[in-house]
Amino acid sequence: RAVAMSVSHSSRLNKLVREQYMRLPQGGLVQVTYVWIDGSGEGVRCKSRTLDKEPKSIEDVPEWNFDGSSTAQAEGSNSDMFLVPVCMFRDPFCLDPNKLVLCEVLKYNRKPAETNLRHTCKKVMDLVKDSHPWFGMEQEYTLLGINGHPYGWPDNGFPGPQGPYYCGVGADKVYGRDIVESHYKACLYAGVKICGTNAEVMPSQWEFQVGPCEGIEMGDHLWMARFILHRVCEDFGVVATLDPKPMTGNWNGAGCHTNYSTEEMRRDGGLKHIEAAIEKLSKRHDYHICVYDPRGGRDNSRRLTGHHETSNIFEFSAGVANRGASIRIPRQVGQDGFGYFEDRRPAANCDPYAVTEAIMRTTVLDETGVETKEYAEH
Repeated sequence: RAVAMSVSHSSRLNKLVREQYMRLPQGGLVQVTYVWIDGSGEGVRCKSRTLDKEPKSIEDVPEWNFDGSSTAQAEGSNSDMFLVPVCMFRDPFCLDPNKLVLCEVLKYNRKPAETNLRHTCKKVMDLVKDSHPWFGMEQEYTLLGINGHPYGWPDNGFPGPQGPYYCGVGADKVYGRDIVESHYKACLYAGVKICGTNAEVMPSQWEFQVGPCEGIEMGDHLWMARFILHRVCEDFGVVATLDPKPMTGNWNGAGCHTNYSTEEMRRDGGLKHIEAAIEKLSKRHDYHICVYDPRGGRDNSRRLTGHHETSNIFEFSAGVANRGASIRIPRQVGQDGFGYFEDRRPAANCDPYAVTEAIMRTTVLDETGVETKEYAEH
């Protein structure tokens, strides 16, 4: 008996018919899709325009605008917002020579929109560029049917308990691998620095990793990887949620573990610099929790319980190979005496610009307390 999966209507449209049109020549014109973060600080939006030749660099892509009153970013009476192109990728959906372009959002007065966290992150990354900060972020997400129920789970009830699903293989252990592999290939084509993927502990939960990226590049590449994920899921008719605790009860939540190092941490003897950075982080736990999800820690409070491979949100901890700690030093790094460490606190729906900026402010710029310093343009 065929089981009716909960997928969107548009995913059932005939994709072969679409292919007929996608193969048509473009006559030297280029389709550019502008991508930006909306007023929720989590959602991405996009719209496309035609350019008369292929842009070779981000400077070749003109600024544009959009109606901010429809994205919770402006009043209807003064709704035009500016889209400022900042990072360009190949388009894996419309193919070469078409482009995906990530944009910053500016208000009518050219000041950054409230959810444009890239603006201050870029300022901080320019300040600390001599320390050559590298990041790698592990984006966990959960696939849902269009009905909001985890994809592949029984309509009434639950799958078997966690255990066989993490890095699992087999139709009874993993759900939605077609989506995961399509997303991976699409990111590689686009030029996103995706470096791996795996099935996660909760069934229908997955993870992909982006990095290593230096400085502002981390946020740019993770946001574009997220956009591509949502766009791939649209084709398959399912939903990818970045909710940090999509299922209550005895199920793992979803994080965005952030691996980090500076040049001195990566050199011989770097472990002492890693330990010094962790010491600074230990004194600023509340500030980091506030910026590690879009709701000032409220989303993460559902996830960081001290159970299901998490630390407790109210306590800072660090340890070698300890997945129940706020900060994990990989065992290999402990043995080598240099390398990187992993901040396990960021939620799956964090803004990577906010996370990477906060880490730099604390570990390199030596900020303390819950207030942040204003820095002049560098």
